[in-house]
Amino acid sequence: MARNRGDKEEGPEKLMGLLKLVQILSLLVIFVAGVILGLATSSHINHYFTSQAQLFLTNNIASAKLSDNNCTVVKPCEKVDFLNMERFVHPDNVIHSMTDDQVFWRASLLPQKKGYPFDRVPKVAFMFLTRGPLPLLPLWERFFRGHGQYFSIYVHTPPDYVLNVSSDSPFYGRMIPSKDVEWGSVSLVDAEKRLLANALLDFSNERFVLLSESCIPIYNFPIVYKYLIRSEYSFVESYDEPTRYGRGRYSRKMLPDIHLYQWRKGSQWFEIQRDLAVYIVSDTKYYTIFKKYCRPACYPDEHYIPTYLNMFHGSLNSNRSVTWVDWSIGGPHPARYGGGNITEDFIQSIRNNGTQCSYNSEMTSVCYLFARKFAPSALVPLLSLTSTVMEF
Repeated sequence: MARNRGDKEEGPEKLMGLLKLVQILSLLVIFVAGVILGLATSSHINHYFTSQAQLFLTNNIASAKLSDNNCTVVKPCEKVDFLNMERFVHPDNVIHSMTDDQVFWRASLLPQKKGYPFDRVPKVAFMFLTRGPLPLLPLWERFFRGHGQYFSIYVHTPPDYVLNVSSDSPFYGRMIPSKDVEWGSVSLVDAEKRLLANALLDFSNERFVLLSESCIPIYNFPIVYKYLIRSEYSFVESYDEPTRYGRGRYSRKMLPDIHLYQWRKGSQWFEIQRDLAVYIVSDTKYYTIFKKYCRPACYPDEHYIPTYLNMFHGSLNSNRSVTWVDWSIGGPHPARYGGGNITEDFIQSIRNNGTQCSYNSEMTSVCYLFARKFAPSALVPLLSLTSTVMEF
């Protein structure tokens, strides 16, 4: 009887033991499954990030192979030559954002190395200082036709003026950044220096001629070009006038830098060689003196360049102008010619006016290449004479 009772007591204990074993095994299975799942997930994540890193590096390497520039962007970079020699020596556009001081500084750079690292064809820079429209523009277009590689054009107008010309005109896109000009003030000298500085940016420009909207050529382009390019001297009128219209405009406040015996007067319509253009653009000292002390009735445009060249570069100047003008009527302004004045004899009389002048140390009767002042009404009769008289 005792034995049977013991068997009954052992039954529940065995059952409890089996349940604990099952629980332990279940926990063990869950733990093993978690470990396996964790390892699998970790492997997938590592594979993902590794593949993304390889893709990123591959794209960067590909980009680097496609470009010679030091680019940091993923996509390939366009190759750009920012130090292009052609653009530097021959700017293809006169529009820029430089200030006057900046363009004067750049224009003042004078190469010390002899020769040029490119095929240089010397050009004449035609610089038009105007109040706005160019009424004689068709005449100039005909004058320039067929000679594009030998000239450059620069136009200074009021800043709000737009010069409307066709895209095939040599004047198209040739308006430089400009400022307002007050005739008789130092702003005229500013405009002249602005034109010179912009023209100096083209290293092929060798001669620089200043013209107004009322100027005309009296010879064809080949004659004008050869006359200027072959000249050993510049053509700036510079003379001593012992009257109140000359010496009377001098101020003793300019001492000790400028003396009365150095003071000169001349027409503002000049023609100069490249070296002189660089000197004028580079000057700050004497320009500042004129700006401060040459005020009406002293006119800087008539005295600054003639005096400056006389002081420092007189040996390079012919002391005469190549632009004819008629002062015979007297007064502050020269004679102005309209359509009724334009004849073949009139043009010939300008060419052959009995004047003798020095050209490369020899005397010649060809002293003028341009003439002024001509009214808009002179255009049509002038055009009718281009093929017969002026031969262009």
